[in-house]
Amino acid sequence: MLQQRPKKSLGQNFLVNRKIAEAEAAHAAGKIVLELGAGYGTLTSELCKKAKKVVAVEKDEGLFDTLKAELSAKNLKLIKGDFFDVESEIEKEHVDIMIANIPYNLSSRVIGWLEQHSLPAVLCLQKEFVEHMTAKPDTSKYSKLSVIAALEFRIVKIMDVSKGNFNPVPKVDSAIVLIEPSGRKVSEEENRLISMLMQHKKKKLRNAIYDSRKELGLSDEMARSIAEATEHNADRVFKLEPAVLLKIADWLMAEMGKMHIQNE
Repeated sequence: MLQQRPKKSLGQNFLVNRKIAEAEAAHAAGKIVLELGAGYGTLTSELCKKAKKVVAVEKDEGLFDTLKAELSAKNLKLIKGDFFDVESEIEKEHVDIMIANIPYNLSSRVIGWLEQHSLPAVLCLQKEFVEHMTAKPDTSKYSKLSVIAALEFRIVKIMDVSKGNFNPVPKVDSAIVLIEPSGRKVSEEENRLISMLMQHKKKKLRNAIYDSRKELGLSDEMARSIAEATEHNADRVFKLEPAVLLKIADWLMAEMGKMHIQNE
C-alpha cells in the first residue's frame, strides 16, 4: 500500500508489524468488527481474513481513498469521517467488538464510548495508560481511571508492544488489552464523587470528604458530620477497593440528599 506521511495533528502512529496485527485479529473470528482509524490497513487486512465483516472508520481523506482503492475484501465496509461523528452509520452495522490501534489522545474518550455502548474491545493503547487502567489499590498508579475501569470493565492484558512497531516511532511503548463490559454502569454523579475523592487519594477518607466540602455544596459543619459518619473514614483513599469507593459515593449521595432536605 502506498504510504503517506503521518499527520501529527491526527495523532497518527501506524502499526507496521503484521505479526502484531495477526495477534489482534485472532479475536475477530466470526464477528462483525469495528476498527477505529484504519490507517495503512495493516490491521484491517488481517481482520478481513478472520471476521464475518469489518467496519473500518478512517478520518484522513487521503488514507481513506487509498484504502478504498487497494483493499478489496468483500467483507469490508469503509466509512469516511471522524469516528464520533458517524455513530449513526456504525449503529446500523450491529458490531460485536471493536479491534483497533487508536490514537493515544483518544484513549479516554474511546473507553467512555465503549462503556456507553456496552461493547467489548481489543485495543492497542499507550502502555502507561494501560498501567493506570489496571492499577490496584495501594499502588502509585492507582487513580480515578483505575477505579472506573475496574467497576465498568473486565480487563486482560494480552501483550506489550514496543514503540519500534509503529511509523512514525512514538516516544512511548504500547500494550494490547482485551476489555469486556462488566454490566455495571457508574452514573455521572457517582463518577463525579469518586473523581473528587481520588483528587485527595493520599489523605484519610474523612479529610478527603471535608476538603471537598465546597464542591459538595456542604457547610463546614455538614461536611464534618458526614465525614465522621462515613465508613472507612480513617483509611487512606488510595487504599480503598473500587467497589468500596462506589459504595461510599452512593452513601454520600444519600446523606447529602437528606441534609439538603432538612435544611430547606
